[in-house]
Amino acid sequence: MNKNRRALTFLLLLVPGLAQADSLWVLEQSTLTYHVSHPLHQSEGVSKAARGRGVCHAGQCEFLIAVPVKSFDSADSNRDLHMLQVTRGAQFPMVTVRTRLPETASASATIQADLEIQFAGQTVAYKQVPFQLTTQGKQIRISGTIPATLADFKIDPPSLLAVPVKNEMPVRVELTWHQQ
Repeated sequence: MNKNRRALTFLLLLVPGLAQADSLWVLEQSTLTYHVSHPLHQSEGVSKAARGRGVCHAGQCEFLIAVPVKSFDSADSNRDLHMLQVTRGAQFPMVTVRTRLPETASASATIQADLEIQFAGQTVAYKQVPFQLTTQGKQIRISGTIPATLADFKIDPPSLLAVPVKNEMPVRVELTWHQQ
């Protein structure tokens, strides 16, 4: 079991015990969509397989989201296989996102989140990424776009007809969380 998977498993097992002090959040629904652009076409890969938990304690909330790299579907199995190869998906099978927010963030319609993302064997920090937040009872819906690039994760841009895709790889995030 690789180091990332062990850490994820440990954290997911640990969080319910910590959550008894304040509140526990569980990721109920997710849609993550990456977009890559090539002069000849645009491509998107979608995953609805993310899992996540969050715990709020002493005014701070910590969230962990994990999604299997192989769960992204672009409707082209050849492209998906090539994506797994260039992102080293066999060696690093999970994308993980960690964030910490003040508990009061749920009172605002827009939040600025600092994210730590592990993907393709690299850990990258994104500061002050804006997300829209909608609260309905014990549910919170969060949506926004992470301004990821291939270079951030040291991924060589795949090419078609010797022309590489653009460096930009924004990831659209739509998450619905439920408080337990």
